[in-house]
Amino acid sequence: MKKVAVLLSGSGVYDGTELHESVLALLEIARAGASYQCFAPDIAQLHVVNHLTGQVEEAETRNVLVESARIARGEIKAVGELNISEFDALVIPGGFGAAKNLSSFAIAGAEHQVEPSVRAFISQFAVNQKPVGFICIAPIMIPQLYGEGVSGTIGNDAETAAAFEQQGGQHHTVSVDEIVVDEQHKVVSTPAYMLANDIVEAHSGISKLIEKVLQMA
Repeated sequence: MKKVAVLLSGSGVYDGTELHESVLALLEIARAGASYQCFAPDIAQLHVVNHLTGQVEEAETRNVLVESARIARGEIKAVGELNISEFDALVIPGGFGAAKNLSSFAIAGAEHQVEPSVRAFISQFAVNQKPVGFICIAPIMIPQLYGEGVSGTIGNDAETAAAFEQQGGQHHTVSVDEIVVDEQHKVVSTPAYMLANDIVEAHSGISKLIEKVLQMA
């Protein structure tokens, strides 16, 4: 049985992992006959957003690992606990957490950095040539992790695509139900809620991404 690591970034679209994307990814992994283990960095969130009002709760702080445990039903490990030999692939759902907690893209744009413990975690898959699937805004980290010329997509947002290319990646504009596959680097990406209007549209690309990642594993 293939085993997939799933990297989470909190719980909630505005300050953490996009819940629909994460649950759809977990479901597709399980439906394909593979197993999964969730991981998250043990760091403070950039900020906490009230998902009812959309306002930042200035006085509140939360931990990314603790919040991500909500999605994983408590079955989660810190990124530092990874034993790469146990895993065949990695999947990274989106949500603003990917741009606020896994990286600093939300603040720094094209000048962003991948959070050090997250970089160390994902790099183990890259170095060992194990496939990684990036969903929604998570692909913005691809060029920094894989270097010049790597292919990916965040959908069709011109500004984000420009930042992707400024970091050395080759961006491909695609529709919500499409994936971009970089066979050389074993990287797969899909826009999901960068473009999706509903959960059905988000599922269309995520299901293809999971299928391709498992095929490459």
